[in-house]
Amino acid sequence: RGVVVVVVVVMAAASVRAFTVVDVLRKGGPLSAGHRGLGRSSSSRGLLLIPGARTGLPSSSPRRRGLLVSRRAQTTEAAAPVVAAVQQQEPAPPTKQKKQKSPKQQQKPKGGQQKASSDSKKEANSTFAELRQVRVAKAEAMRAAGEEPFAYSFGATHFSEALHEAYKDLADGAEDSTATVRVAGRVAAKRSFGKKLAFFSLRDARGEIQLYVERGALDTDDDAEEGAPSAYARMLEWVDAGDIIGAEGTLKRTMKGELSVKVSAWTMLTKAFAPPPDKRRGLTDVTKRYRHREVDLIANPDVRRTFLLRAQITSAIRRFLDDRGFLEIETPTLHSQPGGAEARPFETTHNALDLDLTLRIATELHLKRLVVGGFDRVYELGRIFRNEGVSARHNPEFTSVEVYQAYADYADIAVLTETLIAGVAQEVLGTTELPYGDETVHFETPWRRVPMRDLVVGKVPELAPFYYSRGDEETQTVLPPQSQDLAAAQAIAAEAFARYDASPSLPAKAETLGDLLNLCFEELCEHELRQPTFVTEYPVEVSPLAKPHRAIPGFVERFELFVVGRELANAFSELTDPADQRRRFEAQADKKARGVNDEACGVDEDFLFALEHGLPPTAGLGIGVDRLVMLLTNAPSIRDVIAFPLLKLPQNAPGGAAAEGEDEASSEH
Repeated sequence: RGVVVVVVVVMAAASVRAFTVVDVLRKGGPLSAGHRGLGRSSSSRGLLLIPGARTGLPSSSPRRRGLLVSRRAQTTEAAAPVVAAVQQQEPAPPTKQKKQKSPKQQQKPKGGQQKASSDSKKEANSTFAELRQVRVAKAEAMRAAGEEPFAYSFGATHFSEALHEAYKDLADGAEDSTATVRVAGRVAAKRSFGKKLAFFSLRDARGEIQLYVERGALDTDDDAEEGAPSAYARMLEWVDAGDIIGAEGTLKRTMKGELSVKVSAWTMLTKAFAPPPDKRRGLTDVTKRYRHREVDLIANPDVRRTFLLRAQITSAIRRFLDDRGFLEIETPTLHSQPGGAEARPFETTHNALDLDLTLRIATELHLKRLVVGGFDRVYELGRIFRNEGVSARHNPEFTSVEVYQAYADYADIAVLTETLIAGVAQEVLGTTELPYGDETVHFETPWRRVPMRDLVVGKVPELAPFYYSRGDEETQTVLPPQSQDLAAAQAIAAEAFARYDASPSLPAKAETLGDLLNLCFEELCEHELRQPTFVTEYPVEVSPLAKPHRAIPGFVERFELFVVGRELANAFSELTDPADQRRRFEAQADKKARGVNDEACGVDEDFLFALEHGLPPTAGLGIGVDRLVMLLTNAPSIRDVIAFPLLKLPQNAPGGAAAEGEDEASSEH
């Protein structure tokens, strides 16, 4: 029927070079159902012998020395799309090549390191494009053979995790031929052992399981017409790492103890055009990991675990609150007046209404209006948007949960907070002692409670007279911060800032002793709070929505929770006096108008109207969910726990997708 014989002669200094599939294609040679590392004899169904492959043939065999034989013209025809795809990517080979210098002979480039880096990048991009075209050609070859490379559905019966559990007692070398299972997932690795056996690692949403692909089990008398590649050969040729496939078979444990699905049938579910990252190097560029999170999830099992835990943590938070009678009610994302926090909002316009709006910076005010309306326990877990800088702790788009409980105060909500967080840690992770970096965080309750002024005076004892009036050793009276001399306190604070390597110019910006106290805490004390600590009794100047302290003038009933030097939660007894709330709003608006605080809130008339109708005594809590997930998953940056954090667009690559994908998707060799 026509026998095609191609002889490849390779001249080298010491030995014959082993060719891969892509090598053969680059030289203009044919490609059939053979795959790199797989050698097939001329009696096989149209498969190619590749020099250097594990064929089991003696080195003296003429086929071993480079005869690529195909007995079937159909195989050559089926390979034509693959050959054409790669040849389109490759220039004609040069007629003469210079001898490669040994490493000792090679010289360092002079003043050309930047150019060398650019050339290296182009080579990497070219390799990515090559491999992509080979995969595209395989999809076309599948369609030509009557197989669809992009399936519509697949009825899997088990996840890998369930199979490992159900067959944990299956002995090494044993097979359960009584039950047939169907599994689906992404091919993580592929290993072939000649013409009879291959192994695929299949990864699904719950774990990984091995596919045991034996030619005798896969090929049947009902296979393709005589002369066409076998089912086994088609699977090895068509399936690459990164493809999504479905497989059916029985369960077998190999002699090495690996539970496997012994495949009797398979189907391509999605042919992946882009090759996965190199399994040895992985996806290491941090920015590209964040921008192309889908590839990061494919390449890094620890990243998948982080987002699995995040989902479990948010579910546990909702369960905890639901079980205690709280209702989750969604509030608007678009606001006409930003409020509920000190932050710069994102601004937008509603075209149809010709209305200027902002994205919400908090859910607080609308949730408290719901309490006014009669919902005594409400919460919302949702996205917040603040037009601020980016750091390891800040992302402009983040998740918070805000909780409001009527007829409670900040002491009650503190107990709720520590119970919630410790309970979530125990439920999701099975422990309340968790590693974070080089530390161990202990979440056993109760947690430490300490007034802000105690921490500041402990750090700067010279400030004590400005916040305490001491009598005997047993008693002390707290003075209102407004009653002392501000300039003298600023001078003392400036000296302390210089002593502790903080900016000594900052204290001069404080307008009151309350502002100064808060500034000293943030700059000198906050980072030292490593174990869970409630910092209580904040100055009224920095707490416009909190109720005045019932016993200490100039302070409010508020706490913030700090762990590993970071704020994790903020809570207070809510201000319910509408007249006092209006004065606080107006003071904030004045600061903003004078340029003292660009993030200060304005006067929200709708919220004041609600307070006029009566807000019962209420305690409110806000927890940064992203920071909580960071803490519970030992993640160093907030970007590690947000699936798609906000990033700058890369230079010279509008949209950023194509250029970066090519940089990181490395060779499959």
